[in-house]
Amino acid sequence: MKKLIVVLGVFLLGGMLTAFTLAGPFDDVVNALKKGDSGNLSKLLDNTVEINMAGRSNSYSKAQAEIILKDFFGKNTVKNFELLHKGGPEGGSQFGVGNLTTSGGNFRTSFFLQKKGNAFVLNELRFENK
Repeated sequence: MKKLIVVLGVFLLGGMLTAFTLAGPFDDVVNALKKGDSGNLSKLLDNTVEINMAGRSNSYSKAQAEIILKDFFGKNTVKNFELLHKGGPEGGSQFGVGNLTTSGGNFRTSFFLQKKGNAFVLNELRFENK
């Protein structure tokens, strides 16, 4: 009986630690924006992504979006990203809005994650000059 309690305790503790240490897709986007990490941001992209930069909006394939993001972060070294607002229904699509401070200027940045099957995909990114 004691062994069973110890084993259950270990599983419970392990589950709680995992829940607190694994970031979800929303946190992954925020962390990638804070670092200017186009590689990790690209991992979350949907097959088609809407990107709005400087008032110009277009839909791109995942491969095109990866190139655009790499170019953007290459020209705009990130100094900071401050998340201002997070929204969306529990377990459903989510969005975030924040301020991105870069070497090339400041951008009001918003992103949208859509649930597809059991995963979330990034299907829209906006970088608006401040």
